[in-house]
Amino acid sequence: MNQRITRFVLATALIACTSLAQAQWMWVNEKGVKQFSDQPPPPGTPSKRILKAPRGQVIPDAQSDAPAASGDDAAQAEGKAPQKATLAERNADYNKRQKDSAEKTAKADEEAKREKEKAKYCSEAKTNIGMLESGMRVSEMGANGERGFMSDEGRSRKLQESRDAYNKTCK
Repeated sequence: MNQRITRFVLATALIACTSLAQAQWMWVNEKGVKQFSDQPPPPGTPSKRILKAPRGQVIPDAQSDAPAASGDDAAQAEGKAPQKATLAERNADYNKRQKDSAEKTAKADEEAKREKEKAKYCSEAKTNIGMLESGMRVSEMGANGERGFMSDEGRSRKLQESRDAYNKTCK
């Protein structure tokens, strides 16, 4: 009975170890000879020459086929998998995008408000210029609250000031 248990344990251990033995790299070297190893092929080996890689391993791209890689491409070329962003990093990126979007919206709203005020000012200025150019008598309030009529010199001065302001702001 003890021999059966011993054989069963030994057989189970051998079967479990075979999965570790299968974690091998297989590639064809520069001389055309198949190479087997538990280590990845040397750097610079084209990916088309790598015949087998262990499960979960990334086959490195050939560095000779492409110009110098950077960032994630460099990590892949060295056989390292690019690191994924953590949940905290992704959350921080999301919050930053939300903040940027809110700032952009606030800026656009402020710009639209300024444009609306400018359009209103220009419309009123155009109406005032038209009134001063019409030749009609224009009344104005004095400093003591009395109503008086604008003189022709005052009208021409006010017309020139209105035109200058309109041209400066509205055109």
